[in-house]
Amino acid sequence: MAGRPREFDRDAALEAAMLLFWRKGFAGASMNDLCDAMGVRSPSLYAAFESKEALYLAAFQHYATTEGQAVWDKLADGATARAGVENLLLAAAGNLPKSRTAPAGCMVALSAVSDEWPASITREVRKVRLELLDSLCARLAAAVASGELPGATDVAALSRFYLSVFQGMAIQAKDGATQADLKGAAEAAMAAWPGDGG
Repeated sequence: MAGRPREFDRDAALEAAMLLFWRKGFAGASMNDLCDAMGVRSPSLYAAFESKEALYLAAFQHYATTEGQAVWDKLADGATARAGVENLLLAAAGNLPKSRTAPAGCMVALSAVSDEWPASITREVRKVRLELLDSLCARLAAAVASGELPGATDVAALSRFYLSVFQGMAIQAKDGATQADLKGAAEAAMAAWPGDGG
């Protein structure tokens, strides 16, 4: 109808917002930056997403279910938990460095490490990080139950170790580490796997 603003592609706009927030963070991405990246005017942005905070949360969830899932789904790959963890870390090494289409690092690992962020964002980020830790714990607990890992394995500590490796790789990628650099870190972490000496 004449006089109505043209509808925008919400998915494409959300993808653009995700990339901008991933690169600049919540505070670093201004509303003008977001409108430019998404190809929308401020009233349309607010009509679709209500606030910058709500937009960030939507973009963060979009990241978790697309970019993040592509890496973390590798944890289930492989006949053993060791293979799954190795697949996860190698996928991270391949995906975390900056590419032609994506910023460096992991939006989940790099988000909201300060309580200066809005409380709703820090809660959501911590929730997703705990879900990642739970995924590792479940995979490693199953390895203990099957006899792949020794019964005395501290599953919680080992899970935190491998999550810390992943998070550290994300920070190093943000600082310019290459795929080869991160692959070396992944291989070194796998050498710490209980019982096999790498």
